[in-house]
Amino acid sequence: MPHTYEELRIKYPEFVYNGFDITENNDKIVVDFHFSITGLSDFSPRWTFDKKDNLKCYSDDKTFNEMLFSLGMTELVSYWKITCSPVVNVTVGELNIDQINFWKQLYFSGLGEFFYRNEINVALDDFMTIKCNGKAFEGISNQVSDNERCLIAIGGGKDSIASLEVLKSNFENNYCYIINPRGATLKTAKIAGYGDDKIVSFKRTLDKNMIELNKKGFLNGHTPFSAIVAFSSIIGAYLNNIKYVVLSNEASANESTVKNSDVNHQYSKSFKFEEDFHNYEKEFIKSGVYYFSLLRPMSELQIAKSFAKHEKYHSIFKSCNVGSKEDIWCKSCSKCLFVSLILSPYLSLEKIYKIFDTEILNDKNMLEDFEKLVGMTDEKPFECVGSIDEINIAVTQAIKKLDENGEKLPYLFEYYKATPLYNEYKNKPNRFKGYFEEENLLPEKFKKLLIDQCYDGGKDFD
Repeated sequence: MPHTYEELRIKYPEFVYNGFDITENNDKIVVDFHFSITGLSDFSPRWTFDKKDNLKCYSDDKTFNEMLFSLGMTELVSYWKITCSPVVNVTVGELNIDQINFWKQLYFSGLGEFFYRNEINVALDDFMTIKCNGKAFEGISNQVSDNERCLIAIGGGKDSIASLEVLKSNFENNYCYIINPRGATLKTAKIAGYGDDKIVSFKRTLDKNMIELNKKGFLNGHTPFSAIVAFSSIIGAYLNNIKYVVLSNEASANESTVKNSDVNHQYSKSFKFEEDFHNYEKEFIKSGVYYFSLLRPMSELQIAKSFAKHEKYHSIFKSCNVGSKEDIWCKSCSKCLFVSLILSPYLSLEKIYKIFDTEILNDKNMLEDFEKLVGMTDEKPFECVGSIDEINIAVTQAIKKLDENGEKLPYLFEYYKATPLYNEYKNKPNRFKGYFEEENLLPEKFKKLLIDQCYDGGKDFD
């Protein structure tokens, strides 16, 4: 039987972060986090970190413990959301008021979709109180050295592939970061030329009690996974003495998912989070790792154009969340449709259909998702998809290309051509040609690489 937000907060008023245990040997570090909802359940999610021939002991390393503490603060929101307890009691580590405000902002904005879809009306000031009575970690603080090494987060989709190709001239200094490796992520790294010695692979294991409580009707929904990527990736960099952590989040991740609201499925991919995280790490963790998104200046259209040129990845990349566990395209979700649409100006229909092994743009069952993607409804799909402008421009460009080639339009494009949106966008200039979002954290040397690889050495700005 489903439970309501209000009754759960009354019945379970306290969530506790009890700390973490570290088990370490020469090859691995296993970390078990300990959370509890008082009166309901205990939770012990686990992370396993590979050490890669590193004989150093990290258990007493102050910086490493600060990183683990922060990763635990990121993990806890997945378990807190079960009851949305009004008080979070942190019994390990130290948090000042600025840190507490950072975590509250991350939880509140990162759970925007969760609150919206569960019809929970809350405000930042009163949805949670964080109390911390733990002790500061002891030991020596350390930092990575100032080097040229990059840890590139790989998700198996087109964006991280675009980053790999931009940074290929730095190949000797590059490493790939993968959480819970699967087919597409490992194949991406392999095709890009990275062997096991250049892959930093971590395993994340959820607590089964959370899954069982979700089945019993306790609250469930989207959490800010990219924040997990952020806080775990700097651990990967720290353990391997890597200066830069490179993400592949683009400018359009800043757009809200629901019109006239702050609800953003991609909040932890937004520049707001990237900047907040970057500053938090620099001020409170101080590992010396520099975290940034290489593709932040770019639009999804520009990334799709870049990716389309690298055909060696076309048969193996995957972005579908529904089919991720089986390493397949499900062929019927909004993410599959979005990828096909954003690639449509740059790839033939034949090549797109080969990627998905179906004529996805001819599928009438995809019409509802199509209408959401082009902005005919108040909600975009709750997926990591491009902006409404980008998708409309992609569709109109693809229609123009097909018409000029005398090719028959697929069903979704025929439908779109009869709508007012087509007339609105067909004569619009492509505002994403030469687009460069100035709000970014790219160091100059990476900015130059991006411009050389994706902006034709700067000629696209002319």
